[in-house]
Amino acid sequence: MSVAFTKENDRDGTEANLQDRPISPHPNLVTPEGLALIEAALEAARTAVTAAKDAGEDATGLAFARASRDFRYYTARRASAQLMDPPPGDGRVHFGSRVTFDRQDGRRQTFRIVGEDEAEPSKGTVSYVSPVARALMGKGVGDAAVVGDGEVEIVTIG
Repeated sequence: MSVAFTKENDRDGTEANLQDRPISPHPNLVTPEGLALIEAALEAARTAVTAAKDAGEDATGLAFARASRDFRYYTARRASAQLMDPPPGDGRVHFGSRVTFDRQDGRRQTFRIVGEDEAEPSKGTVSYVSPVARALMGKGVGDAAVVGDGEVEIVTIG
């Protein structure tokens, strides 16, 4: 039968052919909290794979495919994780620093610079490869940095 006459949701096994999650080309730098998050996600994926198998799902099942994809991703991320030392406290912005800065429009923002897997800007963390983190790295209190289309001034580093 021609593919034109099938429904997208017909089970022919192809729905389980999920693409692997992309692995960043950057070094996998992590804080202790980031490493714990990766390890927890790896364990959750391992549990999900086991649960899918126990439920009788084979390799063509979507739940099994998702769990397997996540397991492969977090296995690779755990293997490549480079646990970083805390920032040295030398008054400069480093990986792991919490930086507060003022924007030209009067907003004050604080972000902690962390690894890619633990970055969540809405919760105050940004990846060390993000534009804002790259602009702030190596700077000190009182220094200005260009972030986006504006300038920011660093107020505190912790």
